[in-house]
Amino acid sequence: MKLASFRYNGGDRLGFSAGDKLVDLEDAARAMGRPVLPVANMIDLIEAGDGGLRFVHEAREFVSRNRNAVAQIDPTDVAWHPPVRRPSKILGIALNNTASDERKISAPEHPMFFMKPASSLVGHRGEIVVHGYYGSVHPEPELAVVIGKECRHVKAENAYDVVYGYSILNDMTGNAMRAEDRVHYYALYPRKDDPTQVERIEQHLSYAARYKGSDTFGPMGPWLVTKDEVPDPHKLEVRCWHKDELIAEDSTAYYKYPVPQAIEFITRFHSLWPGDVISMGTAFRPGGAKRSLHTADITKFGGPLRVEITGLGMLENPVRRIDP
Repeated sequence: MKLASFRYNGGDRLGFSAGDKLVDLEDAARAMGRPVLPVANMIDLIEAGDGGLRFVHEAREFVSRNRNAVAQIDPTDVAWHPPVRRPSKILGIALNNTASDERKISAPEHPMFFMKPASSLVGHRGEIVVHGYYGSVHPEPELAVVIGKECRHVKAENAYDVVYGYSILNDMTGNAMRAEDRVHYYALYPRKDDPTQVERIEQHLSYAARYKGSDTFGPMGPWLVTKDEVPDPHKLEVRCWHKDELIAEDSTAYYKYPVPQAIEFITRFHSLWPGDVISMGTAFRPGGAKRSLHTADITKFGGPLRVEITGLGMLENPVRRIDP
Protein backbone atom coordinates (compact mmCIF):
# COMPACT_ATOMS: atom_id res chain seq x y z
CA MET A 1 0.00 0.00 0.00
CA LYS A 2 1.01 3.56 -0.63
CA LEU A 3 0.18 5.66 2.42
CA ALA A 4 0.35 9.45 2.64
CA SER A 5 0.08 12.37 5.05
CA PHE A 6 -1.35 15.54 3.54
CA ARG A 7 -3.38 18.69 4.12
CA TYR A 8 -6.66 19.17 2.26
CA ASN A 9 -9.57 21.57 2.74
CA GLY A 10 -8.02 23.06 5.84
CA GLY A 11 -7.40 19.76 7.63
CA ASP A 12 -4.50 17.35 8.05
CA ARG A 13 -5.36 13.97 6.59
CA LEU A 14 -4.09 10.41 6.50
CA GLY A 15 -4.80 8.51 3.33
CA PHE A 16 -3.83 6.02 0.69
CA SER A 17 -3.36 5.83 -3.04
CA ALA A 18 -6.27 4.68 -5.17
CA GLY A 19 -4.97 4.64 -8.71
CA ASP A 20 -4.20 8.23 -9.62
CA LYS A 21 -6.24 9.64 -6.73
CA LEU A 22 -5.94 9.95 -2.96
CA VAL A 23 -8.51 8.67 -0.47
CA ASP A 24 -8.88 10.02 3.05
CA LEU A 25 -8.91 7.11 5.52
CA GLU A 26 -11.69 8.65 7.60
CA ASP A 27 -13.83 9.23 4.50
CA ALA A 28 -13.42 5.57 3.58
CA ALA A 29 -14.33 4.44 7.10
CA ARG A 30 -17.53 6.50 7.07
CA ALA A 31 -18.50 5.15 3.67
CA MET A 32 -17.97 1.61 4.99
CA GLY A 33 -20.17 2.38 7.99
CA ARG A 34 -17.35 1.62 10.37
CA PRO A 35 -15.65 3.64 13.06
CA VAL A 36 -12.22 4.69 11.99
CA LEU A 37 -9.31 3.52 14.08
CA PRO A 38 -8.22 6.19 16.57
CA VAL A 39 -5.31 7.33 14.41
CA ALA A 40 -4.48 11.01 14.10
CA ASN A 41 -1.24 10.61 12.18
CA MET A 42 1.05 8.08 10.52
CA ILE A 43 2.81 7.11 13.75
CA ASP A 44 -0.58 6.22 15.28
CA LEU A 45 -1.31 4.04 12.26
CA ILE A 46 2.07 2.35 12.47
CA GLU A 47 1.59 1.71 16.19
CA ALA A 48 -1.78 0.10 15.41
CA GLY A 49 0.25 -2.73 13.88
CA ASP A 50 -1.44 -5.51 11.97
CA GLY A 51 -4.89 -4.23 12.92
CA GLY A 52 -4.14 -0.89 11.31
CA LEU A 53 -2.82 -2.54 8.15
CA ARG A 54 -5.89 -4.78 7.90
CA PHE A 55 -8.14 -1.76 8.23
CA VAL A 56 -6.39 0.11 5.42
CA HIS A 57 -6.41 -3.02 3.21
CA GLU A 58 -10.16 -3.35 3.76
CA ALA A 59 -10.68 0.34 2.99
CA ARG A 60 -8.69 0.08 -0.21
CA GLU A 61 -10.66 -3.00 -1.31
CA PHE A 62 -13.93 -1.21 -0.53
CA VAL A 63 -12.90 1.80 -2.59
CA SER A 64 -11.85 -0.40 -5.52
CA ARG A 65 -15.32 -1.99 -5.54
CA ASN A 66 -17.27 1.22 -4.81
CA ARG A 67 -15.48 4.00 -6.62
CA ASN A 68 -18.37 6.46 -6.27
CA ALA A 69 -18.96 5.86 -2.55
CA VAL A 70 -15.87 7.76 -1.40
CA ALA A 71 -14.54 11.16 -2.40
CA GLN A 72 -11.54 10.90 -4.69
CA ILE A 73 -8.94 13.61 -4.06
CA ASP A 74 -6.74 14.93 -6.83
CA PRO A 75 -3.12 14.75 -5.59
CA THR A 76 -2.42 18.13 -7.21
CA ASP A 77 -4.95 19.73 -4.83
CA VAL A 78 -3.22 18.74 -1.59
CA ALA A 79 -0.26 20.02 0.39
CA TRP A 80 1.93 17.01 1.00
CA HIS A 81 3.43 16.41 4.43
CA PRO A 82 6.35 14.05 4.90
CA PRO A 83 4.72 10.63 5.37
CA VAL A 84 5.93 10.49 8.98
CA ARG A 85 5.80 14.07 10.22
CA ARG A 86 7.53 13.90 13.60
CA PRO A 87 9.61 10.73 13.98
CA SER A 88 11.55 10.52 17.22
CA LYS A 89 14.73 10.31 15.15
CA ILE A 90 16.05 10.20 11.61
CA LEU A 91 19.29 8.26 11.28
CA GLY A 92 21.48 8.65 8.20
CA ILE A 93 24.03 6.01 7.22
CA ALA A 94 27.22 7.79 6.16
CA LEU A 95 29.37 6.83 3.15
CA ASN A 96 27.26 3.70 2.69
CA ASN A 97 28.29 2.80 -0.82
CA THR A 98 31.06 0.71 -2.31
CA ALA A 99 32.08 3.57 -4.61
CA SER A 100 33.10 5.61 -1.57
CA ASP A 101 35.68 3.04 -0.48
CA GLU A 102 38.35 4.37 -2.80
CA ARG A 103 37.96 7.85 -1.29
CA LYS A 104 38.47 6.67 2.29
CA ILE A 105 41.84 7.42 3.81
CA SER A 106 40.82 5.64 7.01
CA ALA A 107 37.43 4.42 8.18
CA PRO A 108 35.94 1.95 10.67
CA GLU A 109 34.71 -1.48 9.61
CA HIS A 110 31.15 -0.82 10.75
CA PRO A 111 28.33 1.50 9.68
CA MET A 112 28.71 5.14 10.63
CA PHE A 113 25.55 7.14 11.21
CA PHE A 114 24.36 10.60 12.18
CA MET A 115 21.02 12.13 13.22
CA LYS A 116 18.77 14.64 11.50
CA PRO A 117 16.01 16.37 13.49
CA ALA A 118 12.34 15.99 12.59
CA SER A 119 12.31 19.76 11.97
CA SER A 120 14.45 19.14 8.87
CA LEU A 121 11.61 17.27 7.15
CA VAL A 122 9.52 18.72 4.35
CA GLY A 123 7.02 16.93 2.13
CA HIS A 124 6.70 16.34 -1.60
CA ARG A 125 6.52 19.68 -3.44
CA GLY A 126 7.50 21.52 -0.26
CA GLU A 127 10.16 24.18 -0.60
CA ILE A 128 13.80 23.54 0.23
CA VAL A 129 14.84 26.87 1.73
CA VAL A 130 18.49 27.91 1.62
CA HIS A 131 20.03 31.10 2.94
CA GLY A 132 22.91 32.76 1.14
CA TYR A 133 25.16 32.30 4.17
CA TYR A 134 24.76 28.51 3.97
CA GLY A 135 27.21 28.26 1.11
CA SER A 136 27.04 25.23 -1.16
CA VAL A 137 24.22 22.71 -0.59
CA HIS A 138 23.66 19.60 -2.72
CA PRO A 139 21.16 16.71 -2.81
CA GLU A 140 21.73 13.08 -1.86
CA PRO A 141 18.93 10.75 -3.05
CA GLU A 142 18.34 7.93 -0.58
CA LEU A 143 16.09 5.04 0.36
CA ALA A 144 14.34 5.67 3.68
CA VAL A 145 13.42 2.72 5.91
CA VAL A 146 10.49 3.35 8.27
CA ILE A 147 10.47 1.34 11.50
CA GLY A 148 7.28 -0.44 12.52
CA LYS A 149 7.79 -1.41 16.16
CA GLU A 150 9.85 -0.57 19.19
CA CYS A 151 13.04 -2.61 19.20
CA ARG A 152 16.57 -2.91 20.55
CA HIS A 153 19.40 -5.38 19.85
CA VAL A 154 17.87 -6.65 16.61
CA LYS A 155 19.76 -9.42 14.83
CA ALA A 156 20.25 -8.96 11.09
CA GLU A 157 18.27 -12.11 10.32
CA ASN A 158 15.25 -10.61 12.12
CA ALA A 159 15.62 -7.04 10.88
CA TYR A 160 12.75 -7.07 8.39
CA ASP A 161 10.38 -7.96 11.23
CA VAL A 162 10.76 -4.41 12.55
CA VAL A 163 10.42 -2.66 9.16
CA TYR A 164 7.05 -1.10 8.34
CA GLY A 165 7.85 0.26 4.91
CA TYR A 166 9.94 2.49 2.70
CA SER A 167 10.01 6.03 1.36
CA ILE A 168 12.33 8.45 -0.42
CA LEU A 169 14.51 10.91 1.49
CA ASN A 170 16.67 13.57 -0.14
CA ASP A 171 19.47 14.03 2.38
CA MET A 172 20.40 17.64 1.67
CA THR A 173 24.02 18.31 2.57
CA GLY A 174 25.70 21.65 3.19
CA ASN A 175 29.33 21.08 2.25
CA ALA A 176 30.28 24.66 3.07
CA MET A 177 28.88 24.41 6.59
CA ARG A 178 30.63 21.07 7.08
CA ALA A 179 33.94 22.73 6.23
CA GLU A 180 33.21 25.69 8.50
CA ASP A 181 32.51 23.34 11.42
CA ARG A 182 35.61 21.19 10.93
CA VAL A 183 38.04 21.08 13.84
CA HIS A 184 41.62 19.78 13.77
CA TYR A 185 42.73 19.43 17.35
CA TYR A 186 44.23 17.28 20.08
CA ALA A 187 41.63 15.14 21.88
CA LEU A 188 42.38 13.97 25.40
CA TYR A 189 42.17 10.25 26.21
CA PRO A 190 43.22 8.12 29.19
CA ARG A 191 46.63 6.61 28.52
CA LYS A 192 46.55 2.88 27.82
CA ASP A 193 49.56 2.22 30.04
CA ASP A 194 48.28 4.45 32.86
CA PRO A 195 44.55 5.29 32.76
CA THR A 196 44.98 7.82 35.56
CA GLN A 197 46.84 10.04 33.10
CA VAL A 198 45.74 11.54 29.79
CA GLU A 199 47.42 11.74 26.41
CA ARG A 200 46.78 13.97 23.42
CA ILE A 201 45.61 12.34 20.17
CA GLU A 202 45.42 14.35 16.95
CA GLN A 203 41.94 14.23 15.41
CA HIS A 204 39.76 15.82 12.72
CA LEU A 205 36.10 16.44 13.58
CA SER A 206 33.07 17.95 11.87
CA TYR A 207 29.67 18.11 13.50
CA ALA A 208 26.58 17.37 11.41
CA ALA A 209 23.89 19.49 13.11
CA ARG A 210 24.01 22.37 10.62
CA TYR A 211 25.16 20.76 7.41
CA LYS A 212 22.74 17.82 7.62
CA GLY A 213 19.96 19.03 9.91
CA SER A 214 19.01 22.58 8.95
CA ASP A 215 15.31 23.23 8.30
CA THR A 216 14.05 21.66 5.04
CA PHE A 217 17.22 19.56 4.65
CA GLY A 218 15.10 16.39 4.74
CA PRO A 219 12.59 16.28 1.87
CA MET A 220 10.67 13.01 2.24
CA GLY A 221 7.83 11.29 0.39
CA PRO A 222 5.49 11.35 -1.34
CA TRP A 223 4.55 7.90 -0.05
CA LEU A 224 5.22 5.47 2.72
CA VAL A 225 5.08 2.18 0.81
CA THR A 226 4.43 -0.82 3.04
CA LYS A 227 7.12 -3.49 2.98
CA ASP A 228 4.88 -6.12 1.36
CA GLU A 229 5.15 -4.11 -1.88
CA VAL A 230 8.97 -4.00 -1.77
CA PRO A 231 10.18 -7.63 -1.82
CA ASP A 232 13.86 -6.67 -1.91
CA PRO A 233 14.98 -3.14 -0.93
CA HIS A 234 18.39 -3.84 -2.47
CA LYS A 235 17.11 -4.10 -6.05
CA LEU A 236 15.80 -0.56 -6.50
CA GLU A 237 16.94 1.96 -9.10
CA VAL A 238 17.61 5.48 -7.81
CA ARG A 239 17.65 8.57 -10.01
CA CYS A 240 18.05 12.24 -9.20
CA TRP A 241 17.56 15.31 -11.37
CA HIS A 242 18.70 18.88 -10.78
CA LYS A 243 16.36 21.02 -12.83
CA ASP A 244 15.99 18.73 -15.87
CA GLU A 245 19.48 17.27 -15.80
CA LEU A 246 20.11 13.75 -14.55
CA ILE A 247 22.84 14.00 -11.91
CA ALA A 248 22.64 10.54 -10.31
CA GLU A 249 21.65 7.13 -11.67
CA ASP A 250 22.28 4.61 -8.97
CA SER A 251 21.09 1.40 -7.32
CA THR A 252 20.47 0.25 -3.77
CA ALA A 253 22.43 -2.87 -4.74
CA TYR A 254 25.61 -0.89 -4.05
CA TYR A 255 25.13 -0.37 -0.33
CA LYS A 256 28.17 -1.33 1.69
CA TYR A 257 25.89 -2.13 4.64
CA PRO A 258 22.45 -3.41 3.59
CA VAL A 259 19.26 -2.73 5.55
CA PRO A 260 19.55 -5.71 7.97
CA GLN A 261 23.15 -4.93 8.90
CA ALA A 262 22.34 -1.24 9.38
CA ILE A 263 19.44 -2.03 11.71
CA GLU A 264 21.49 -4.55 13.66
CA PHE A 265 24.30 -2.06 14.24
CA ILE A 266 22.10 0.93 15.10
CA THR A 267 20.05 -1.04 17.63
CA ARG A 268 23.21 -1.98 19.52
CA PHE A 269 23.16 1.65 20.68
CA HIS A 270 19.67 3.10 20.14
CA SER A 271 16.15 1.90 20.70
CA LEU A 272 14.10 2.38 17.56
CA TRP A 273 10.48 3.47 17.89
CA PRO A 274 7.54 3.20 15.48
CA GLY A 275 7.93 5.81 12.76
CA ASP A 276 11.68 6.23 13.15
CA VAL A 277 13.48 6.67 9.83
CA ILE A 278 16.78 5.23 8.65
CA SER A 279 18.12 6.92 5.52
CA MET A 280 20.36 4.37 3.86
CA GLY A 281 22.88 6.60 2.15
CA THR A 282 23.54 7.52 -1.45
CA ALA A 283 24.21 4.47 -3.62
CA PHE A 284 26.61 5.32 -6.43
CA ARG A 285 27.00 3.60 -9.75
CA PRO A 286 28.78 4.79 -12.87
CA GLY A 287 26.09 5.40 -15.42
CA GLY A 288 24.07 7.94 -17.34
CA ALA A 289 24.64 10.97 -15.14
CA LYS A 290 26.85 13.47 -16.97
CA ARG A 291 27.97 15.30 -13.84
CA SER A 292 28.28 14.63 -10.14
CA LEU A 293 25.42 15.47 -7.82
CA HIS A 294 28.05 17.22 -5.68
CA THR A 295 28.14 19.99 -8.29
CA ALA A 296 24.39 20.63 -8.00
CA ASP A 297 24.78 23.56 -5.60
CA ILE A 298 21.20 24.70 -5.04
CA THR A 299 22.30 27.80 -3.12
CA LYS A 300 23.97 29.03 -6.29
CA PHE A 301 21.88 27.42 -9.03
CA GLY A 302 18.45 26.94 -7.44
CA GLY A 303 16.13 24.03 -8.24
CA PRO A 304 13.92 22.10 -8.52
CA LEU A 305 15.19 18.70 -7.43
CA ARG A 306 13.55 15.37 -8.26
CA VAL A 307 14.28 11.91 -6.87
CA GLU A 308 12.77 8.68 -8.18
CA ILE A 309 13.13 5.20 -6.65
CA THR A 310 11.64 2.07 -8.17
CA GLY A 311 8.15 1.45 -6.77
CA LEU A 312 8.28 4.38 -4.34
CA GLY A 313 7.31 7.21 -6.66
CA MET A 314 8.81 10.59 -7.44
CA LEU A 315 9.77 13.18 -4.82
CA GLU A 316 9.98 16.71 -6.21
CA ASN A 317 10.89 19.90 -4.39
CA PRO A 318 11.36 23.50 -5.52
CA VAL A 319 14.16 25.59 -4.04
CA ARG A 320 13.89 29.07 -2.54
CA ARG A 321 16.94 31.13 -1.67
CA ILE A 322 16.77 33.85 0.97
CA ASP A 323 19.44 36.49 1.09
CA PRO A 324 20.06 38.75 4.11
